[in-house]
Amino acid sequence: MSSSVVDALRQVVADSYALIGQTHLCHWNVRGPGFFSLHNAFELQYTELFAAVDEIAERIRAKGALAPGGLTNLANMAGIPEIAEDASADQMVKHLIEANEKLLGDLKQARDIAGEASDSESEDLMIARIQVHEKTVWMLKSYLG
Repeated sequence: MSSSVVDALRQVVADSYALIGQTHLCHWNVRGPGFFSLHNAFELQYTELFAAVDEIAERIRAKGALAPGGLTNLANMAGIPEIAEDASADQMVKHLIEANEKLLGDLKQARDIAGEASDSESEDLMIARIQVHEKTVWMLKSYLG
């Protein structure tokens, strides 16, 4: 078991949970002319991410380590700031772009660490997640124009 791979995967789990929480908050509280499109997009994003994080946590377990948990612990590990409940739709989109970009950085780091450790399965899992979050960032940026 490579502890550096596990540590990198644990970071991805923490980031992902923080992003789920932030995206869900935006889903609940978005308002304005873009309400319907953003409300639906945010729901698709957090739903997809919730299923994906389970696969990453299970990969950690398959490697013989424990997956991180607890909202406070995950939030502290992720270090992703929280957005105000009354943020505007554009502020929400910008915030979620930044949160996805933070996660992308940690996904790429995990991919590289897994590659160096010859852990093709973890590397492949990170590559798939990178593709999802790059698309999410593109879509969120496109909303802003």
